[in-house]
Amino acid sequence: MTGEPEETNAGSDAENEAEAPETTEQNESGLQEDDFVRLAYTARTVEDGTLVDTTDEEVAQEEGVGEEETFEPRVIVLGSEHIFPGVEEDIIGKEVGDGGSVAIPAEEAFGEYDQEEVRTVSTEKIPEDDRYPGAQVQIDQQQGYLETIIGGRARVDFNHPLAGEDIEYEYEIVELVEDDLERAEGLMGMFFDIDLDMEIQTDEVEEQQPVESEDEDEEAEPEMETVTVEKESLYIESTPQLAMNQQWMFQKQQIAQQLIGQTGIDRVVVQEIIDDSPMGGMGMPGMMGGAGGGDIEEALDDVDVDADEIVEEIEGEELDESAE
Repeated sequence: MTGEPEETNAGSDAENEAEAPETTEQNESGLQEDDFVRLAYTARTVEDGTLVDTTDEEVAQEEGVGEEETFEPRVIVLGSEHIFPGVEEDIIGKEVGDGGSVAIPAEEAFGEYDQEEVRTVSTEKIPEDDRYPGAQVQIDQQQGYLETIIGGRARVDFNHPLAGEDIEYEYEIVELVEDDLERAEGLMGMFFDIDLDMEIQTDEVEEQQPVESEDEDEEAEPEMETVTVEKESLYIESTPQLAMNQQWMFQKQQIAQQLIGQTGIDRVVVQEIIDDSPMGGMGMPGMMGGAGGGDIEEALDDVDVDADEIVEEIEGEELDESAE
């Protein structure tokens, strides 16, 4: 965005003042921050056109990627950095049906390449099955890619695989999303690549509310009464894949607050379904439902969760709390 224009002699002051409100109105028209939009896009590296991400099924098939994934336009919230800010800025002010192309420099995308992030570590820190060039490894809770192994030492690159790459986004604004259920589904879709059953219901809920009092004593505790109010409730059916997802396990409160803050719903209700299916009796982590539903380690393998990683994170949090 450029700065304010310099003064010129073109036109009178009255004419310039008359044009100002029109410019302001134009800047505030079209899509704005906090709008939910369904966006179709394809992102590639500027240098060699390597596919970074796409919502286009044909593009994915041509590139031979994501055979088990679903490719369709995605819901994002403008101003929430669900996509690079440079793309959001290009969308602001546009209308549904508009499109564009934006080049995002490396420092604003996945960062500049940092040679200091290529480090030598002991091979003892790398599982035997991952001791080969190109393997994705996790060392000291940091993800990297193994370059070479010589003797008992390994060279690991901890840069993002796309560090140093400028990225070009081509996009089209498909629609403005105003339905709260579609908004919630879009937000959950950004967090998890899991099919979830969700619905919104209006429930009558009892809650405590303060009673108006004529008592002028500000330090006196307010009297409370139980009232019945209507709440828009988002019901999410908890699947084993969701229950065992590490991000959901550790951040469900924050995710629920985001759902409430960015939609018209008042509360989130997560329902656990237990039936006679192979995974049905497994239950939520730490619940007794797991006693009759099969081996927990097999269940963790089915949803691609590293149990050792979870234990390390929990122990790390306990150590942090004890240190405080």
